[in-house]
Amino acid sequence: MAFIIITIVGIILFAGIGMWLFKMKIIRAGPKYIIQFITENTQNKRAALSIHYNGTKWADINADELLPLASTVKIIVAIEYARQAAEGKIDPNQLVLLEELDTFYIPNTDGGAHEAWINGLDNGKLTTSVPLSEVAKGMIAYSSNANTDYLIRVLGLMEINNLLKSLEIDHEPLYPIVSALFIPLQLMNEENLSKREVYHVLKHMSMDEYRKRAIDIHHKWIKNPPSNQTKKQILKLLNMKVQKVWSDRLPRSTTKSYVSILDKLNRKTYFDRKVYQYLNSVMEQLMNNPNNQKWLLHAGQKGGSTAFVLTMAMYATDKENNKTELALFANNLSYIENIKLKANLNEFQLAFLTDKRFRELVKASLTSIHSL
Repeated sequence: MAFIIITIVGIILFAGIGMWLFKMKIIRAGPKYIIQFITENTQNKRAALSIHYNGTKWADINADELLPLASTVKIIVAIEYARQAAEGKIDPNQLVLLEELDTFYIPNTDGGAHEAWINGLDNGKLTTSVPLSEVAKGMIAYSSNANTDYLIRVLGLMEINNLLKSLEIDHEPLYPIVSALFIPLQLMNEENLSKREVYHVLKHMSMDEYRKRAIDIHHKWIKNPPSNQTKKQILKLLNMKVQKVWSDRLPRSTTKSYVSILDKLNRKTYFDRKVYQYLNSVMEQLMNNPNNQKWLLHAGQKGGSTAFVLTMAMYATDKENNKTELALFANNLSYIENIKLKANLNEFQLAFLTDKRFRELVKASLTSIHSL
C-alpha cells in the first residue's frame, strides 16, 4: 500500500511539474510579448502605452484613454507626502503605531503586501511603531493599501486632489480604496439587501455616490475602527463580480498624464529641491540595489494590479544621461493575460533601457500601429 501511495504521489508531482513547465513556456514569452499585447489590444482599447525617450515620443498608443490605475495611483500620494514634508506640514520621523494601520487593513485583499512589509521591517524584528517615512516607503515598495489609506488620512484627501489639479492632468479624484471594499456590506446592512441585490445596486451606483460612501466609511473608521468580525463579513461579499465593480471604479487616468508626471520626477526641476529629497527616498528604492547603482543615476517605478488590471509607471536616467519615462495600463484582462504581462513586463522595461536595437523595434512596431 505504501508503494502505491508513493507512486500515485510521484505521478501527481510529475504531472504538476509538467504543467508548470508548460505554463512557464507559454507565460515567459519574453519582452516582445508586450509589443504583441499592445498590438492586439489597440483597437479594443484594453491597453495603453506611452514612452518618452530623451524627450522624444517613442510610443503613444491610446494615450488619452482613461483606464483604472490600481496601485499606480499611489505615486500621487507619495508626491503629496513629499510636498507636505518639505513644507513642514508633516514630520516624516513621527512614529506611527502599527495598530493604527490595522484600522485600514483587511486581510486577504492585498496579495499579502501589508504583512510582507511588516515582516520586512527592521530585518524582521518585532516592532510596534515605525516612522511615517517608512509608512510611505511601504506604500510604494510593498504596495500596502492600508498604508495608503492611512496616508490619505494624514495628508488630507482635499490636499491630495488639489495636487492633481495643480498638475493639470487628466485624472479622476482619489478616494480611500480600502474603505470602498466595505460599501457592499454597508448596502446589505443599511438597506437589507441580498447579495444579488447588493451587486445590482453597486454596479449601477453613480461614481459620485460611490466616492462619497467610501469617504464617509473612511472617516467613520478613524473614530470607530472595524472589528475583525466585520472584516470577515466584508470578505464573504467580495466575489469576482463585486471585485470587478471595485476594480472598474478605481481612480482612472491616462498614460499621457502619467508620462507627464514621470517626466517631472525624472528631471527633478518641477518641484522644490526639498520635495525631491523626501520623494526620492520613497519613489527610488530601486537605487538601494548596488547592481542598479552601477548603471543608473536614478530610477523609480510603481505598478498596480487587480484580478482584471495591470499597470506600470516607471522613470529612469542612466549614467549616459539617457532619460526614459514609460507608462503602460491594461484593463479587462483574463487570468492568463494578467500573469503573462506580469511575467514579461520587467524584461520589457530592462530591454528598452539597455538595448538600442530593442528600442528601435518598439518604436517601429508601435509607430505603425499608431498610424493605422
